[in-house]
Amino acid sequence: MRRKESGSKKVPFGFVELPAARSQKKPRTTGLTMVADFGLPYMQVADLVTMADRYIDLAKIAVGTSRLYDLAYLRKKLALYRKHRIRPFIGGQFQEYVFATYGEKMLRPFLLEAKRVGFDVVEVSDNCVELTPRQRKAQIRLAVDCGLAVFGEVGSKDMKNDSGLLVSQAEDCFAAGAELVLVEAAELIANGKPKMKLINGLRKGLDMSRVLIELPGPWIAGITLSVVEDMKKFLVHEFGPDVNIANVMPADILETEALRVGLGVVGPQVARARS
Repeated sequence: MRRKESGSKKVPFGFVELPAARSQKKPRTTGLTMVADFGLPYMQVADLVTMADRYIDLAKIAVGTSRLYDLAYLRKKLALYRKHRIRPFIGGQFQEYVFATYGEKMLRPFLLEAKRVGFDVVEVSDNCVELTPRQRKAQIRLAVDCGLAVFGEVGSKDMKNDSGLLVSQAEDCFAAGAELVLVEAAELIANGKPKMKLINGLRKGLDMSRVLIELPGPWIAGITLSVVEDMKKFLVHEFGPDVNIANVMPADILETEALRVGLGVVGPQVARARS
């Protein structure tokens, strides 16, 4: 089933119908797109959201870049995202750094500072600093206690885990109060190809409407642009146009949305595969 865009005279080529399986209105509960912000200047964010805010749901202020901004500038940028109904959040590796460098005693001050600075959401991960199940749940509960929403992240950039462990970690995140769970991209790729056994295990073990699958990036050895594009096509083909996708680069937002609705380089068959 296809859907015509309302007010088709107000959009270019409004006679071209979009697939009904793709959510078109925000706030969305499925089909989330998370943009990775590694230091976009304010005016670039303004241009991006003016052009494509309806296709962006989340913005990760990646790694520890939050520490490097002027406070007023960062607050202004976060407010701009929120004005366009995009939820900004701190990438989990910043909290990992604080935990590894200053210890557990500094997590509450870090989380309260995140709230003071202007964040409403934080990510709790153990990409580089391994957490026990107890530590993972405790850090999520602490963030919730500090008045923050939490996105959990499971998986490692270095170690390779099976689906059973990742499902167990995700269940720990949800049990502790996490709203969503992201799956580390490095876990899903081997030699540039999706690991089907692991991905199918995640699909069987979790409610995928609450899971964002990360795209790989140049921070993973051997990842090329073609691998990233192949992963996007694979996700839309396997899970349908309303799959939750994380770590989309800002310049790729429209291209990713085009792929979701069948207007990308592979044509309509991908978006229709499971619609």
